Amino acid sequence: MILINFQSLCVYMLLSIFIIFFFPTCTVASSSCDLSKATNSTSDDASEVLRYKLGSIASVLIAGGLGVSLPLLSKKIPALRPEKDIFFMVKAFAAGVILATGFVHILPEAFESLNSPCLSDTPWHKFPFAGLVAMVSSIGTLMVDSLAAGYYQRRHFKSKQISGDGDEEKGDHNDEHADHIHVHTHATHGHAHGSAQENSDNDEELIRHRIISQVLEMGIVVHSVIIGISLGAAGSIDAIKTLLVALSFHQFFEGMGLGGCISQAKFKSRATAIMATFFSLTTPIGIAIGMGISSVYEEKSPTSVIVEGIFNSASAGILIYMALVDLLAADFMNPKLHNNVKLHLGANISLLLGSASMSLLAKWA
Repeated sequence: MILINFQSLCVYMLLSIFIIFFFPTCTVASSSCDLSKATNSTSDDASEVLRYKLGSIASVLIAGGLGVSLPLLSKKIPALRPEKDIFFMVKAFAAGVILATGFVHILPEAFESLNSPCLSDTPWHKFPFAGLVAMVSSIGTLMVDSLAAGYYQRRHFKSKQISGDGDEEKGDHNDEHADHIHVHTHATHGHAHGSAQENSDNDEELIRHRIISQVLEMGIVVHSVIIGISLGAAGSIDAIKTLLVALSFHQFFEGMGLGGCISQAKFKSRATAIMATFFSLTTPIGIAIGMGISSVYEEKSPTSVIVEGIFNSASAGILIYMALVDLLAADFMNPKLHNNVKLHLGANISLLLGSASMSLLAKWA
């Protein structure tokens, strides 16, 4: 049920972004500022620009699809199974990429947008709205995370309780044999209780992974669509090349992080395919939208700047929360990591390499 609601929410979000970007920009042209820097007119040949944009769609689609698919192929590639050491290393690297994406790429862009000279001093220059929105989105993600986990745990407990009542009823019909089997029942009770407790813990962990994977995808999707629109609306080949390299890189490793979460969540094949496909298509869809509205899209118009800043802030808050709380904290507090010094050191190095490599890209994009 939550998967269906999540997919519906994301589709609605995509449509909302399109509507917000397209229609307001058609009506605020007269109120835009310093459009000479944002105009799409360029000396680059239009057909050449179009070819680069079409190539970027293919490149980003392949990078995202490959990244999210690799962890899902754990049945074919034993080294990528969640219980293997290499999985911790890859997931730590991907978490570092996601963390750097939120802190170094998205959040600074949000501050820049919401402090743009195109916006009025009051209220945009009087208060750090980017930080506020990022904080609220982090708190909102925590609430959704907690409410969803609580809902599934209550439902699971209720089903177990009903099952237990049924077993108790069944036991009442065998009262006449109670004396005969008392010792045997008592002896096996501890094992049965331990087995039930272990199953309950496994179910709780599975629910947790499912919630993490869906909330993480929501945060990635928001930013992917926005930056896809930016690439699609760009009129310079140099700008497209820069965005293409950065997008392909972080789509691949964000996909690996998301794919790892989906793999641990053990969704059914259909749900897994839907989530992987949805992630892979969001940025290409954003690029296609950007190409479609490039003639009317004004990057520096007040409405575009505000919408982009708010969505980037919200996306940064979600990604930072997910990277720190649901990906890194969950794995780095795992006893398996604490009991293996080499694995612990390797995970730390992978985290630093992932965050450093993604941060380095901020020099160009």
